[in-house]
Amino acid sequence: MGKREITVVNIVVSTSLNHDIPLEKMNAMLSNTEYNPEQFPGLVIRIKEPKTSALIFGSGKVVCTGARSMDKVEESIKKIIKKITIKPEIKIQNIVASGTVGMDLNLNTLAMKLSNTEYEPEQFPGLVYKLIDGPVKATFLLFSNGKVVCTGTKSEEEVNRSLDKLIENLKKASGKKG
Repeated sequence: MGKREITVVNIVVSTSLNHDIPLEKMNAMLSNTEYNPEQFPGLVIRIKEPKTSALIFGSGKVVCTGARSMDKVEESIKKIIKKITIKPEIKIQNIVASGTVGMDLNLNTLAMKLSNTEYEPEQFPGLVYKLIDGPVKATFLLFSNGKVVCTGTKSEEEVNRSLDKLIENLKKASGKKG
C-alpha cells in the first residue's frame, strides 16, 4: 500500500459584521469588487493575497471562500473588514480536501460492497461515497487510481479522521488486512 495523503484545497466560512453594510458605497470605494443587485444581492470582493473571494450582503453577512488554511481565512477576513474593530465569529461551512489513499481501487467492487455509494461510470469516472460514522460525516469522490476528494467536513481533524475511516472501510471491502 502506498502513502496516504490529503490536502485542504478550499475552506468556506461565514461570518457576520453585526450591522448593515452599504453595498453601493462599498462597491464605489473598493477595487476588485462586483455588485449587480439585479442579478445577485451580494457584493463580490476578490482578494489577491491570500487568493480568496468573499460575498458581502447588505445585512452584514459575509461568506469567504478559496482559502486553504484557517490562517489564510483570518487574513482574508481582516482585509475585508479593516475598518471594523469587532472580531467577527468565523464559522466553517465546508472544507474540501484532495489526496490519495495510496492504493488502486476497484470501483465496481466498492459500489457493491460499501453502502451509501453512487457509481455510474458512463456519466462520471468517480464513485461517490457518503461516509457516515457516528459524528464523522463526509462525502468522498473515489477514483480507480486511489485519488480522492473529500467534502462536507468542518475541520482539518475531521478531514483526517474521515480519511482514516475511509481507508479502514476500503480495506474491509477489498478484503485487505490492516
